[in-house]
Amino acid sequence: NIMFYILLIVVLVCWMITSAMVNFNEYNNHFAMKYLNHGMVLEIVWTIFPCLILLMIASPSFILLYLNDEVVLPAMTVKAIGYQWYWSYELSDFLNTTTNQTIEFDSYLLNDEMLELGQIRWLDVDTWLYVPTNTHIRFIITSMDVIHDFAVPSLGIKIDANPGRLNQVSA
Repeated sequence: NIMFYILLIVVLVCWMITSAMVNFNEYNNHFAMKYLNHGMVLEIVWTIFPCLILLMIASPSFILLYLNDEVVLPAMTVKAIGYQWYWSYELSDFLNTTTNQTIEFDSYLLNDEMLELGQIRWLDVDTWLYVPTNTHIRFIITSMDVIHDFAVPSLGIKIDANPGRLNQVSA
């Protein structure tokens, strides 16, 4: 189906180029020599007009791109920092009652010796991050050493953690 349309477009473009070369060559076309010697206005028009069309298409796209990136009024914020072999989480909206500081903890991968039956190798950790359901959550993701990937498939989140850059996503 798609091959038919591609072939149709290729044949149409080749036919248009061939007919233009045959009908508008320098020996056969007296109209072009007499009236279209220097088409400065025409060249300006067909340069500016497509640029304006592309700007009209791109402007709403850029606005929507930046609006989608902004997280408005989250109920809680989770900062995830990727290190070489573990993740560090900071829950800045909650305070530890004994120390009166934000809740921070590290989450390491389980060794092969620590795995129990039913746990998945390279996916299970010693300390899990629990978040409430039906709540607007902002995740701020960064890395301290190399590029990592932060993914929570059940929330539909997958974002890169780049060193020196804060990426945010909402769930």
